[in-house]
This record gives sequence, structure tokens and C-alpha cells, in this order.
Amino acid sequence: MYKKILVPIEIGAIDRGEKSFRKAATLLDEGGEIILLNVVEDIPTYVAIDLPVELVENAIKDGKARLEALRLKTGIPASVEIGRGPPANGILAAAETHSADLIIVASHIPDFSNYFIGATADRVVRHAKCSVLVDR
Repeated sequence: MYKKILVPIEIGAIDRGEKSFRKAATLLDEGGEIILLNVVEDIPTYVAIDLPVELVENAIKDGKARLEALRLKTGIPASVEIGRGPPANGILAAAETHSADLIIVASHIPDFSNYFIGATADRVVRHAKCSVLVDR
């Protein structure tokens, strides 16, 4: 059905990400590609002063290691990518860079501030240039 599927995964909710990753495998055309993505947010300068310098670099290494472990655990072929910046922007940029024809984004149980599908998922749905599947 799809040739390139982007699966952004929040490391703190890797179980939801695994579900989305497995769903991507069922929707992928033969010879297609799945890209697992984690976007590490930059820390504002006024906050970074009080934090260790290597905090972001460690988050990048941890994200990559966890996505690799997920790929190995499932046995599903995929490439792993780490982005930086606001999550929605990183997801949209990666989708455009890779010419993804589907983004599968997991949605959490929302609170009142983002009641319908979650702030990041909402931004991705509104601004993506390809199809978006919100995995509940």
C-alpha cells in the first residue's frame, strides 16, 4: 500500500511506538521502507545553563539505541533516524526529506489542553503533505 512509511516514536512511550511500527509493517509495499524516527527537543538556553552539557547528546544516543533495540526485537527491517527540535517540526521535516507517503503517529490519552489527538499528532495531521494515520 505504501512505499515509505515514517514512524515517529517517543522514547518515553516506546510500547505505543512498537504498536505503530508493527502496523507500519503490515501496510508496507514489498520493497518499501520504514523509517523509525525520534525527535530530541533542544533545551532552551535559559534552562540549559543549569543542566549538564552532554544532556542532549546523551538523549540522542539513548534514542538511537532504543530504536535499534526495537528494530532488532521486532525483526522488522527499518532505518533509524534521530532529529532535533520541536517534535512536530522534526516529524514533518523528516517526512518531506524522505518523501514519505505515510506517517503513522501514536496518540496518547489527551488532557484538556490537547483534547482530541494530542498536540504533536494534531500539528502533524494539520501540516503533513502526505497521509497520516493516527494510531490510538
